[in-house]
Amino acid sequence: MTAYTPILVLGAIAAAFAIGSVAIAPLTGPKRYNRAKLDRYESGIEPSPLPEGGGKVSIRYFIIAMLFIVFDIEIIFLYPFAVAFDALGWFGLIEMFLFMATVFVAYAYVWRRGGLEWD
Repeated sequence: MTAYTPILVLGAIAAAFAIGSVAIAPLTGPKRYNRAKLDRYESGIEPSPLPEGGGKVSIRYFIIAMLFIVFDIEIIFLYPFAVAFDALGWFGLIEMFLFMATVFVAYAYVWRRGGLEWD
């Protein structure tokens, strides 16, 4: 159990920081609201008018979000593999090739469907 103590302590510190940040934000944040602050976007770009009650969100938003998650998870799994490459041996190498093949299939599917083309 002592090997996991630093990980648990780091997790507790991260959780305390996240909860503390959310709890203290309403107390320390500015209270000045203006039209730009209450607008849908804060980027300075005027939003396009939407019908009453909101409008449809483009599916491209969700496709890009899923692409980000797929490739982000891929990178998260590649770092530990690279660190423990020597200890894993052939089993680790074959498993990583299977994982990369799965991710490549997702990449090829998105590419074929036009998900990587920007309008």
